[in-house]
Amino acid sequence: MVSTSEALAILHAVQVAPFRGAALRKFAMERLAELPNYNWCGIYRLEGEELILDEFVGEATDHTRIKVGVGVCGTAVAKNANQVVDDVSQVGNYLACSIKTKSEIVVLIREGQTILGQIDIDGHTPRAFDGTDEALLNEIAVVLADRWTEKATPEPMSATS
Repeated sequence: MVSTSEALAILHAVQVAPFRGAALRKFAMERLAELPNYNWCGIYRLEGEELILDEFVGEATDHTRIKVGVGVCGTAVAKNANQVVDDVSQVGNYLACSIKTKSEIVVLIREGQTILGQIDIDGHTPRAFDGTDEALLNEIAVVLADRWTEKATPEPMSATS
């Protein structure tokens, strides 16, 4: 339940950051970790049928590789839909990263229809996230997708070049 002013400040910081690729993903997670209830902030990259832990801020996790369809993260990919979980104890296939985690939000990072990865945020209180958080994370995901790789994609040469 992020405030508009907090959301705009973080989004602006990520948009104007001079980074690409992993450096931008790390920067974005560091900014998000400043928000109340954002107790673990991470990115998982989708590689084949597995999510691979990328940049994160928070306690170390044993879940560095997650199969598509498993847990909240894997379910997001399998259903091709963001997940907002008010109470993780109510999720049958939940992968507990920390006994402190009570709620979770997962927002997919897409390039067109292709899923590149996801933003995963854990909260230590139930119902820590709502539509305002999802909206912010969707905007962050757009920026991350645009600068997913370390190098900018070269502009195609025009026929007149």
